[in-house]
Amino acid sequence: MSEIDIRYTYVTDTPYLRDWVSNPEVRYWFPVLEQKEIDDAVQCWIGFSRYSSSLTATSNGTPCAIGTLFLMPYRKVAHHCLFKLVVDPKFQGKGIGSLLLRNLKHLAKNYFHLELMHTEVFEGNARWIHVLEKHDFRVFAKQERYVKEEGNYRARILYQSDLS
Repeated sequence: MSEIDIRYTYVTDTPYLRDWVSNPEVRYWFPVLEQKEIDDAVQCWIGFSRYSSSLTATSNGTPCAIGTLFLMPYRKVAHHCLFKLVVDPKFQGKGIGSLLLRNLKHLAKNYFHLELMHTEVFEGNARWIHVLEKHDFRVFAKQERYVKEEGNYRARILYQSDLS
């Protein structure tokens, strides 16, 4: 882990994020399916870099994970945010997701003064669920039959962490 650095996300990180989310093994855990959907999602993610609410983990200077706080634009709900995080498949299982998640929580609490962070996980993603629970995220909702792919359904599980 000594070669891993965390920095703010740059627009030039876009191709890495697009490649990771385009990978079928990674895409399975996101609600996108077609290339147009992937491109739109990636542009949205990278767009938050202009607010310094997206972090990139690098290994020897090359991006290996990106986590983004999707900030809320309205004052009534500006105390919480959705976040998404993706790790390059070549770097999964090495603690980079945990490292990036800790940094995202710190950014959310200390820079943006957020009180809550939440994310969605699709049923069966045991590795990510373990990471979330290890970092004090708890289930607050479950939506059955949320994703339909090739006639099969999976539930969406919503996790939240109280930062206050």
